[in-house]
Amino acid sequence: MSLKNRLFWVAALVGLIADQITKFWVMNTFELNETWPLWEGVFHFTFVTNKGAAFSLFSERGEWLRWLSLAVSLGLVALAIWGPRMSRWEQVGYGCILAGALGNGIDRFLYGEVVDFLDFRLIRFPVFNLADVAINIGIICLLIAALIHPPSNNGTASNGTARRPTK
Repeated sequence: MSLKNRLFWVAALVGLIADQITKFWVMNTFELNETWPLWEGVFHFTFVTNKGAAFSLFSERGEWLRWLSLAVSLGLVALAIWGPRMSRWEQVGYGCILAGALGNGIDRFLYGEVVDFLDFRLIRFPVFNLADVAINIGIICLLIAALIHPPSNNGTASNGTARRPTK
């Protein structure tokens, strides 16, 4: 039996493990709000938590975000199992998005908030984590997949040939 969309599962597993290991390290090494400059004024490790979504949106009433993370995760797993065989870019893209949704979802269910620690200060960017990085990598991969194989109305590639998904 061959596992369909193998790269999806690899990307999801690698991303989730990296996210959870780094968060575990931060929670066991730093005090809340403690910062370590790696490059003073440019990039720091800073332990903060976030009850909201990206950029602290919905932080006042973000309890529903745990259920959104769960729904997105279940939807992506269903797509990988029962959906079509995806291109490599789609597999990695959706797998990375699953890793991010699961990583932040686990935090929301266990702690009621997300652990963030990557602090890019050069442009005063909000503190983030590897789950957020995985989601952004996933979006980039899906954009690349759309540019390589633009969707058409009849299921064929732009040159008229049938699209053949890759493993």
